[in-house]
Amino acid sequence: MGIPREPRIIVSRTVREVKMLSADLGYGNVKLFGRRGALVMASHVATNGRETVHGLATMRGRRRMRPLEIETENGRFFVGLGAHDMGQQVVENLDFDRFDGTPEMSALLYGAWSRYGLGPEEKVDLIAGLPLALFTGDELVVRAGIRRIRKFLRGEHRWEVLAGGDREQVIGEQRVTVGEVMIASQADGTLFDYLLDEDGSMPSAKKLELGKEIGIVNIGMNTVDLLVTRNGQTVQRFTSGDTRGVRRLLSLMSSGLYSLGELDQQLRAGMLDTSAALPVWGREVTGFLEDNWGRSFRRFARVVAAGGGALLLRDELLRFFGGKIWFPEQPIVATARGLYKLALMRAQRSGSR
Repeated sequence: MGIPREPRIIVSRTVREVKMLSADLGYGNVKLFGRRGALVMASHVATNGRETVHGLATMRGRRRMRPLEIETENGRFFVGLGAHDMGQQVVENLDFDRFDGTPEMSALLYGAWSRYGLGPEEKVDLIAGLPLALFTGDELVVRAGIRRIRKFLRGEHRWEVLAGGDREQVIGEQRVTVGEVMIASQADGTLFDYLLDEDGSMPSAKKLELGKEIGIVNIGMNTVDLLVTRNGQTVQRFTSGDTRGVRRLLSLMSSGLYSLGELDQQLRAGMLDTSAALPVWGREVTGFLEDNWGRSFRRFARVVAAGGGALLLRDELLRFFGGKIWFPEQPIVATARGLYKLALMRAQRSGSR
């Protein structure tokens, strides 16, 4: 099963309006969720330092869709699918420091906001989902890292949208001001997507389940995150993370001739033969699950699996977990959707709708 293409907005008409936008700043996709529904944009970025070739014919007799081009104080960047084909230099930073506001992260975030329709002047509060690794380790180090990320996200953001879509166009300067910034783990987003209705309320059956152990398996481009909660509290012995995400599958298939983003684009288009590499990667992931959870998952009330990797490994996860596992609708946007539900729940409790 492939990963959905982009750009697209998945509209959910039952979501109630709130001055909040969630952002899952993943290595494979930037996912947004708000009152307009969800947006998924591939986290591909490349610098633009060359003139573009125009007017060449294609096999289908039509022009290729141009990726979005963003200009910031750090230069010009192509973002989204096709960025690595159009740009002069691909940028593939899989380090955790990207969340502090590196040039490529800014370009990706601004590109996603542009796709979502924010601007030219807009004010919004933000809840951001981050890998579990950023919440692990020395408490002072974790807090300092979260402060840097919050500093990057909060305040005024300016950028220029130069082109994008099926025709070149200059859209102009965009400006978004972010007020309140909430930070949560991506696994928390998946948990609340499971527990909460679309209006941010928790059904009685889920309240009973919350008192039991619930396992979360998030398989993204870079990381596999495991989280277990009981009564809303983290069970530390079962919570872990590792860099065995979808990029491990792509590395098994890499000849060194393509960038990670180019391989990812081929995977999304169904152009990669994964028949040999997928079982190998699947065994690596289930081995990680076995090392951390063993047979203990049988005592969990539910195991929730999300992320693009969960789509690719759906059959493997079903065999491993049996009837314990549950896949959300649209697993790729589950984290962003769950974070938005969490924001709705908090707004309800504070009376600030």
